[in-house]
Amino acid sequence: MADILLQERTEEGILVVTLNRPDALNCFNFDLLAALSETIREANFDMTLRCIVITGRMGDDPKKASFSTGADLKERRTLSPEQVRRFIFTIRETFTAVEQVRIPVIAAINGFAFGGGLELALACDLRIAASTALMGLTETSLAIIPGAGGSQRLPRIVGIAKAKELIFTARRIDAQTAFEIGLVNRVVEPAELMSASLALAREIAKNGPIGVAQAKFAINCGMEASLGVALPLESKAYEVTIPTKDRVEALNAFAEKRKPVFKGE
Repeated sequence: MADILLQERTEEGILVVTLNRPDALNCFNFDLLAALSETIREANFDMTLRCIVITGRMGDDPKKASFSTGADLKERRTLSPEQVRRFIFTIRETFTAVEQVRIPVIAAINGFAFGGGLELALACDLRIAASTALMGLTETSLAIIPGAGGSQRLPRIVGIAKAKELIFTARRIDAQTAFEIGLVNRVVEPAELMSASLALAREIAKNGPIGVAQAKFAINCGMEASLGVALPLESKAYEVTIPTKDRVEALNAFAEKRKPVFKGE
């Protein structure tokens, strides 16, 4: 199982997770979902981690570069309706875990991101796309609907009207279009994708990890609440940072005109 999900750790506390089914365009089967779920679960308890970057492994043909093309349809054809329900539950819960993991997650979209592949990217906090990437929630072309959060996360990111247009038509869009509608944060040349993603991860990793985690919590949870609820929630998240050693270290570093050394304490 470990072979279908590669992991590489940098000294800055950045975990690079690579979907490793290039011959199948990195589509999701039960085994890949289980490996990703375990990795994300463990990230919640590794306090030395600062950021996660998720990407897909490229095969030999660069024209078939894929972040992920969603569910493994070859596997899907063999599943009973009960097993399909189990798969949809599993992929939805796995992507929700990605969304809720305590540290920021960056999707490095290196190629095709269709169906569940785009849904995984939507569950990430930030998205950087190669200029050659194509993406779309294509499920209605298969007589189904997005089942791993796409129908809910896409309108929250690009707006309800644009999301309906993309989902109803099953349209595939290029990276520049995705950038223009706010679906991705940045578009870079394919050769620069990982360096740009890691540079963004390092920008995040240098900051106070407790502060970053609480900011993610406040934003994610506050977006689902009224302002009257969200503002007190922000206040409570701020209070978590007050007694930390990192906050004191930041103040001391400022006074001493040096870079702070945060330990997540």
